[in-house]
Amino acid sequence: MKLFIALFSGILFGIGLIIAQMVNPNKIFNFLDISGDWDPSLAFVMGSALLLFIPAYKLLKKKLQQPLFADEFSLPTAKLIDRRLIIGAGLFGVGWGVSGICPGPALVNIAGGEPKIFVFIFAMMLGMSISNYVNMVISKPKD
Repeated sequence: MKLFIALFSGILFGIGLIIAQMVNPNKIFNFLDISGDWDPSLAFVMGSALLLFIPAYKLLKKKLQQPLFADEFSLPTAKLIDRRLIIGAGLFGVGWGVSGICPGPALVNIAGGEPKIFVFIFAMMLGMSISNYVNMVISKPKD
């Protein structure tokens, strides 16, 4: 049942990305171009998602002692805004601004079979591997 719900959620999320045109790099570029041909529609997409999510989250978290299909809620425990978070968020933002796409829409765009998306996904996976390696080197105890 967990896998079915995860699959259904992913498909629903992907359909939402397609409908909102968040898989279209040109739509993203126009949203980020505030001094040119600015398209504010993605702000409305994100805002409406938050308007739906926040009350539903608060209500369900209060009513449910545990998730329906898991032993416990998987909530982030880190509260610290540190250098790693800021650098990671900055790199993500630069990558999003340069390519016009982020990981979720990239995976949805695989269905289109466009070669550029495969290059993006390769670069994304390479970046994650480099990040894991750097984290491992940084956190390695000094002898």
